[in-house]
Amino acid sequence: MAAVLARLRAWPGERRVAVGLSGGVDSSLTAALLVAAGWEVEGLTLWLMSGKGSCCAEGLVDAAGICDQLGVPHHVVDSRARFQEQIVAFLVEGYGEGLTPLPCSRCNRAVKFGPMLEWAGAERGLSRLATGHYARQRPAGDGADRHQLLRGLDPLKDQSYFLYDLPQAVLGRLVFPLGELTKAATRAEASRLGLRTAEKPESQDLCLADHHGSMRAFLDAYLPPRQGEIVLADGTVLGSHDGLEHFTIGQRKGLGVAWSEPLHVVRLDGAMNRVVVAPRRQATRQACVVGAVNWVSIAAPDQPIEVEVQVRYRGLPERALLTPLSGTTADHAAERPHRARLDFAEPQFSVAPGQAAVFYRGDVLLGGGLIQADD
Repeated sequence: MAAVLARLRAWPGERRVAVGLSGGVDSSLTAALLVAAGWEVEGLTLWLMSGKGSCCAEGLVDAAGICDQLGVPHHVVDSRARFQEQIVAFLVEGYGEGLTPLPCSRCNRAVKFGPMLEWAGAERGLSRLATGHYARQRPAGDGADRHQLLRGLDPLKDQSYFLYDLPQAVLGRLVFPLGELTKAATRAEASRLGLRTAEKPESQDLCLADHHGSMRAFLDAYLPPRQGEIVLADGTVLGSHDGLEHFTIGQRKGLGVAWSEPLHVVRLDGAMNRVVVAPRRQATRQACVVGAVNWVSIAAPDQPIEVEVQVRYRGLPERALLTPLSGTTADHAAERPHRARLDFAEPQFSVAPGQAAVFYRGDVLLGGGLIQADD
């Protein structure tokens, strides 16, 4: 912990900071370490949903309690309308089309980091934001005024995958005090400091599931049952389903169909409202196209490059050749002009359209984007 405090005390430039507080132990220790390092700290909590859960009443109460314990101001910003528009509507639309949308990286870009920095600057004159994410950032040192995003040192808690879509204007103003800590060290230090959240249980990875009890309960609240067929790739009907949103690419259990060998979901056909299944040997992909690419630690390449790619949060990085593609008309209209093709060194299982493919070189996160439905 001494090394973390020394790094924070030696931080160049402004040391007045807003700390994004969720009411959990990670953000609580983040605030405590910054206070201990002599920073001027103000807590900032986004009110994302009404009701119980880490993004709701319980989180607000615990965040306020931590600020009271540390003797720093606490502010609550009502972000419910933005969250409903940017995340809830996005998820409902995506699942309705047969995708498996990834809300967390979108939320970090559209709801959390940028808006928090804007509010903190306009209302409190604070130009930096600290969070409890297990990730690291540093100047690239290439003379291009670029910051690099790196994995957190704890491989079991690294959260850089969910931060791939942050723009440079945001990344350069962030502080991640926990990036060099393990989760065990975080809990131990929070306990030593007597923080009220030290023993608070982990929330689910997805706050909507935490809030509604499960992701299925959330989807059932927004999408009516839509009965369709479960079929093999050749169209053979094996059974029925009550909504594409209840299935994920690669899923084997809970299909409710019988076959001579285990089957996995290989495609969700939104147009035909069909779940397409196949044996595992047919459930891999040698390549995929990635759209809405955000290049983080390097400039957008104009030639193919070798990368290590992660196609799911808990997945292992796999070698691939990344080839830049021309953006579509829709890409340019959305101001997301970068697109790429990934050719995997080994066929990959459970590559789900709507999820993120994030590119690394060692610990450095190069960039990432959203897996497209078609090659």
